[in-house]
Amino acid sequence: MKILVMGAGAVGAYFGARLRASGEDVVLCARGESLRAIREHGLDITSIRGDLRIEVTATATPRDYAPYDLILFCVKAYDTDAAANAISRCLKPGGAILTLQNGVENEAKLAAIFGRDAVMGGNARVGVEMVAPGKIVHLSTGHIDFGELDGRETDRARSIAGVFQRAGILGQVSTDIMSARWDKLVWNGAFNTVTTLTQRRVGELLDDPESMKLLRALMLEIVTVARAEGAKIADDRIDAYIAHSQKNLRALKTSTQQDLEHGKPLEYEALSGAVVRAARRHNISVPSIETIYALMRLLDGASKRSS
Repeated sequence: MKILVMGAGAVGAYFGARLRASGEDVVLCARGESLRAIREHGLDITSIRGDLRIEVTATATPRDYAPYDLILFCVKAYDTDAAANAISRCLKPGGAILTLQNGVENEAKLAAIFGRDAVMGGNARVGVEMVAPGKIVHLSTGHIDFGELDGRETDRARSIAGVFQRAGILGQVSTDIMSARWDKLVWNGAFNTVTTLTQRRVGELLDDPESMKLLRALMLEIVTVARAEGAKIADDRIDAYIAHSQKNLRALKTSTQQDLEHGKPLEYEALSGAVVRAARRHNISVPSIETIYALMRLLDGASKRSS
């Protein structure tokens, strides 16, 4: 299968490396120092699943290697429009654009541009950190949950699942991917934002009782909004996430915290703004999320002024 990874940050580069190692025809779209490093030295993955060093085709212009059977859409949410323009006319008929972005609004944006049938939704369940251009540290998990937007079990989904299975990155093929997307936002909307605002790793938040109260309040508000949007979130999901984080994610530096440290824009609209907008549609009060949303916007603005 010919696969474009649109956005070769830590997540995209990790999955691209695993897919290339399993024999798939992979092209990474990268920029700047990352592009140079991948072209000159390949990808260097230090991983709990076994280290991997591999050469991968990299470009700043996806059309150079088009068309593709599958496009893993891994750019930051605020880059969606520009990245969508870059992959225009790059997808084979019947192919799929699989978004692995944060938040719950990108599926609709991509569907409006490419048509709903061309788009699939997915969750990247992986803890990774880019420690230098082309160098990735993989700390936890490492799979993709995905599915058709309408919940159908299609030949296309089965084919992609087979590719992911051979690469060792298959999680679940979901028949309710938007519930799964909201489910992931329950964790990201709390942990990504608070780790960024406090500049602390996940374990440091878990060890602080007041931080835990805040995290639980944020997660509960997101669950309430998600359910109003029709997502099916289990009653024990918050406890399960916290237990998983205690066991597996203590050393994790979230992607949004990494963005702050690298002087990049912050995904506050995808992580908090989407919840606030959905809450207002349903007249739901979300005071904790609204506070975090305001603080993240201020932090993003301060970061831009100092860069």
